[in-house]
Amino acid sequence: MYGLLLFLETINTPILIGFLVSSLVLAISPGPDNIFVLTQSISNGTKSGLATVFGLVSGCLVHTTLLAFGVSEIIKQSDTLFFVIKLFGAIYLLYLAYQVYRSDASILLDNKNKTVKSPRKLFWTGFTMNVLNPKVTIFFLAFFPGFLFSDSLSTVVQFYILGLLFMLSALIVFGTIAVLAGKITKYLSRHQKTGFYLKWVQIVVFVGIALYLFLSEK
Repeated sequence: MYGLLLFLETINTPILIGFLVSSLVLAISPGPDNIFVLTQSISNGTKSGLATVFGLVSGCLVHTTLLAFGVSEIIKQSDTLFFVIKLFGAIYLLYLAYQVYRSDASILLDNKNKTVKSPRKLFWTGFTMNVLNPKVTIFFLAFFPGFLFSDSLSTVVQFYILGLLFMLSALIVFGTIAVLAGKITKYLSRHQKTGFYLKWVQIVVFVGIALYLFLSEK
């Protein structure tokens, strides 16, 4: 018990909470992953939707591993390189905010495809979509380094903890979408401005995280 208390004292809890909240908001905001989960759930049922969710979330573990063992070495060897990564991350997040700003605020759902796919196939589809998407690796590289939360834990361990928290937030949000797909679709059809509000929430989150990364210290 005493050892656990000492361990908890080394953790910057507000940083972890901020990371988790940001991850949840980004997962809720309209994007290709959650829209894909929603359409698959509508077309093939909740079980297939959940299989897609587990595939997408599992893929994050690959990106976390690449980040943990790559960036950790850079952090160890050079403060200058870490600053460059942090600066790149802030600029990239501002770019994402600009891309969201330019995008259409409407949420388009295509559930015309009624071909039933097996949950196993949908799992591997989600996994492959995530792992082979270089934008996910770049996003992790931009997002994670500014949320290192302990001076005593190794950066590898911290990146894995952040990765697991990110996966948990995605699992909660995407899983909820899969289970409530029908109700969510009806809600979106009745409330056309939902996409507009979520669009601006996403912009604010991206800009806020970019400023946080730029102002944060190693």
